[in-house]
Amino acid sequence: MRTFLWSLMMSVAFSGVVWASGEQGVDTKTDDPYLLMDLLGATFEQIKSDSVEEVTYRQMVEKSINGVLTSLDPHSGFLDQEETQEMQTQTSGEFGGLGLEVTSDKDLVRITSPIDDTPAAKAGLQAGDYISHIDGVSVVGMSLNDAVKKMRGKPKTKIKLGIYRKNTKPFTVTLTRDIIKVQPVKFESKGDIGYLRVSTFSGKATDILKEAIGKLTKEIGKDKLKGFVLDLRNNPGGLLDEAVGIADLFLERGEIVSTRSRNPEETQRYAATPGDETNGLPLVVLINEGSASASEIVSGALQDHKRAVIAGLKSFGKGSVQTVRQIPGFGSIKITTARYYTPSGNSIQAKGIQPDVEIPRGKFEAAPILTGYGEENLTGALDLDHAPTAENPFDEEKKDKKDEKPADYQLDRALDLVRAIWVANQREG
Repeated sequence: MRTFLWSLMMSVAFSGVVWASGEQGVDTKTDDPYLLMDLLGATFEQIKSDSVEEVTYRQMVEKSINGVLTSLDPHSGFLDQEETQEMQTQTSGEFGGLGLEVTSDKDLVRITSPIDDTPAAKAGLQAGDYISHIDGVSVVGMSLNDAVKKMRGKPKTKIKLGIYRKNTKPFTVTLTRDIIKVQPVKFESKGDIGYLRVSTFSGKATDILKEAIGKLTKEIGKDKLKGFVLDLRNNPGGLLDEAVGIADLFLERGEIVSTRSRNPEETQRYAATPGDETNGLPLVVLINEGSASASEIVSGALQDHKRAVIAGLKSFGKGSVQTVRQIPGFGSIKITTARYYTPSGNSIQAKGIQPDVEIPRGKFEAAPILTGYGEENLTGALDLDHAPTAENPFDEEKKDKKDEKPADYQLDRALDLVRAIWVANQREG
């Protein structure tokens, strides 16, 4: 970095001779780094002297680097020292903000995933929503970093977001900023099925999930446990090591994922180790358009190895690897260095994971339970030794509590799938 800055300073000092004079004979298509540094230096000097707003050399350098990186793909960019620190804090599982994972798309800010139990999730924001305005200011022409900075702020302060949602009129939502504490894993028993919710692949997610599997197995009982649902909906990803570790909890052997860069010799492969924490019980993985990156690694590996049934909606399709390089004193650069491939060799990038069973978002409304409506209630039925009952066949009060309207249609169908797989396995066995 010091060499770069020194070269830049030298180019600024001498740039006027070559570029300002319009010297003939310069190759306009040159890729010579020294000549191009002259161009950059001359541009900086012109901005410094003529810009209507005062700008420092540091600002110009940082914005130039960010401009180069963001032009490569939506996930590359320059992070200053403050942004670098916040990224490290976010990966550890606690940070300030609204609880949104976002990216840049169509000159707007697109929501990749709302994080569980955060202001964004509680306000009903969804993966695929577009943020058009922040406190009344349009995001068109605004860099993603600047948009994120505007959405940050002190806890308990309010912010208004203009939202575009497919098949819905644009609307505005007011959120209150808060400290976001991400609990990567939640779990509970759903009768005879273990429900595992992984909201992000932050540090120690694998260890927590392994412990959760053990607790549910003990709580439900080995003899009663029929299988598990692994919920990765709206999980934007996280650490590659945690994705590999979580997939490994359910696999006995085989490749989990490979990363392939521009140079074939740099290909890396990650393999499972012996031992399935669930002892091969039926497994259904729930995904949707907010499931990205590490979520797609896990679901792709389990799908390719036929270890799980993938259900829900097609995933986001972020199959690229970002590497963060620290630049001491300035911050860091995040650059896309490779692509993810599933065990079968399929690229995740821009394709996503297609579910084996598509389950749309929906609302399940249970029909009234008919009581007093069977063969034994018919007049003159064989072997009838009592008078037919006169119960109201639509008596809502006698409805079994288990038949109350589920809060989550997709999860309810996933639980059905687990039980169906368990029954099929029993018959085959």
